[in-house]
Amino acid sequence: MNSGTSEELQVNPNLDSNHSTSAIVLTLLHPLQAVPVQSWTFEPNLVIRIGRSTDNEVILYSAVVSRHHVEVRPSSSSSWEVVNLGANGTYIDGKRITKIAVTDGMIIRLASSGPQIQIRIEEGGLDDKLKRGSKRPLPPLGEDKSKDTLIT
Repeated sequence: MNSGTSEELQVNPNLDSNHSTSAIVLTLLHPLQAVPVQSWTFEPNLVIRIGRSTDNEVILYSAVVSRHHVEVRPSSSSSWEVVNLGANGTYIDGKRITKIAVTDGMIIRLASSGPQIQIRIEEGGLDDKLKRGSKRPLPPLGEDKSKDTLIT
């Protein structure tokens, strides 16, 4: 894993900037009821890292989640792909995966008993979503804890 500046989001250099206009929404699901607990929306063509480390775009504090557990990133063969980086694995329908194309609505599990994340693809990207009025005010600089999630 690249240990460069942690505040920068990575853009996949192998894709042209018009490759995908689909925003991606990650939703943490409740461990027992499979209802949404928290959601994150990301612009197209960004590499989204999930794990315990604070340099991830989505931070999940769970003992079974690796520091850099999984990446959701643009793909040249499909719009997005999920890539496992974690020692405890990433699972879809109980099967361990190393890399798989994203399908809208799919649910990944970090480790065999860890948190579940639903992945949604929203056509049109964030610009269209913001134009429809879903814009929320940003917190004061340095006070955004929206990436942090404690999982017990």
